[in-house]
Amino acid sequence: MADSLQLVIISGMSGAGKTVAVQSFEDLGYFCIDNMPPALLPKFSELVEESGKIEKVALVIDLRSRAFYDEIMDMLANLDNTDFVSTKILFLDASNEELVSRYKETRRSHPLAMEGRIMDGVHMERELLAPLKDRASYVIDTSTLTPRELRESIFDKFETSPDETFHIEMLSFGFKYGLPIDADIVMDVRFLPNPYYVPELKGQTGLDKPVADYVMEQPATEQFYQQFLGMLESIMPGYEAEGKTSLTIAIGCTGGQHRSVALTQRIGQALAKNYKVHISHRDIDKRKETVNRSWESTRLRPSGLKSWWLVGELACQLSWTGCVSRPLISRRL
Repeated sequence: MADSLQLVIISGMSGAGKTVAVQSFEDLGYFCIDNMPPALLPKFSELVEESGKIEKVALVIDLRSRAFYDEIMDMLANLDNTDFVSTKILFLDASNEELVSRYKETRRSHPLAMEGRIMDGVHMERELLAPLKDRASYVIDTSTLTPRELRESIFDKFETSPDETFHIEMLSFGFKYGLPIDADIVMDVRFLPNPYYVPELKGQTGLDKPVADYVMEQPATEQFYQQFLGMLESIMPGYEAEGKTSLTIAIGCTGGQHRSVALTQRIGQALAKNYKVHISHRDIDKRKETVNRSWESTRLRPSGLKSWWLVGELACQLSWTGCVSRPLISRRL
């Protein structure tokens, strides 16, 4: 059960970037609710406390509906920190000129001036939200910020630990079953000897020690491992700096059961020393049936076939050599 609840109230001027803010808080692991009616907040708070499963909540509160204005102000006036709830208010602002420009670009009407001038709506909203802005824990002016810069600013203020956001997905797979479509980095290890062709290893996987030892003992494996791991460790800070919250690294071999599994495990465990890593093996339990071209597996269905074609097909099945060496079978039988 959660010992405390971190509550963030997201508010601000319409067009100042609340959508980007909500997406940022979702990436930070917050349970986000957009424009909840204030009357429902006490009940929601009770449910959260009873469940004990939610530790971080972000609520978007704005004036898209003026009907709730008085309730919003009353709720915020009574919003105090307790032993269970720690509350912060984030207010997003922008200059009047920038807000008008953004509304012009999107061709939308201001929610407080649906049939009037956009500037009139901006002035009205700024006046109504002044008390809320005064109570804000953080005020971010987004006039000159890009969405990425706003995201970084929010992360700087509310991220408790980088490990909570950036994480690595290590995935093994088999090329015969197709590439994983969500992979950011794909590595092919089919250049290594395949344990599948070692009879005592064929039925095992890369999670079994004999298979892992076989893969790691190959002359090319250690050099590849050191170089690939070094490359990954060198580029991880760049992905974090770009604001990426997850990175999927896929390592593939033919069937996804031996070489890729062993190397995915080892590389994932090495990266886990500095990052949050989740390891999975997509195709480890799959067995793709090979095509059996023997006579026993072939099912000829004579219905609707010409007799000359059926006899010729039977000849090919029974004796490939005979089919090639003797003259074509007459179509008139």
